Amino acid sequence: MALTYSSMLELGTDLIPFELPNTINESVFSDKDLDPTRPTLIMFICNHCPYVKAVTKDIVNDCGELKKLGINSVAICSNDSIKYPEDSFENMIKFSIDNKFNFPYLIDETQEIAKSYEAVCTPDFFGYNKNLELQYRGRMRELKNLIPISEGESDLFKAMKQISETGQGPKDQIPSAGCGIKWKYD
Repeated sequence: MALTYSSMLELGTDLIPFELPNTINESVFSDKDLDPTRPTLIMFICNHCPYVKAVTKDIVNDCGELKKLGINSVAICSNDSIKYPEDSFENMIKFSIDNKFNFPYLIDETQEIAKSYEAVCTPDFFGYNKNLELQYRGRMRELKNLIPISEGESDLFKAMKQISETGQGPKDQIPSAGCGIKWKYD
């Protein structure tokens, strides 16, 4: 498991449209299903990554609190599920149920959405203001040996709350870090 840091897509980048299968009800979910008057958090995660597993509880808790602030949250898995069957759609459904996901969990089988977002690791977070302009592309919180360093509000929660209140993300942002996305190679 090689540690990979997020690519830090340029702030101000517009939200990239998507339309992907959703594990919650096995329907199709798109960016058009989000409330366009609210900030939005897009997360690239997967089922098997130890970095994702270390913050899954935080992700679910934060997304629940962000929802109370009127912030949309969506997670996307872009890993190659042939080489990594733990990240198959069926296992995504189980993972989302077991962890009580309170947000759509989508599969990006072609990996085109991850490439469009320049997502490179799991977890990788992209926070948008109500104008759907990227304002945060940092980490959830600091980890040491896959254990959160501090309790309380995460870097991600504080950033999304700030975006909700001001339309702007924090000046200082620390890249997310985790396992590299498992790309399909021809």
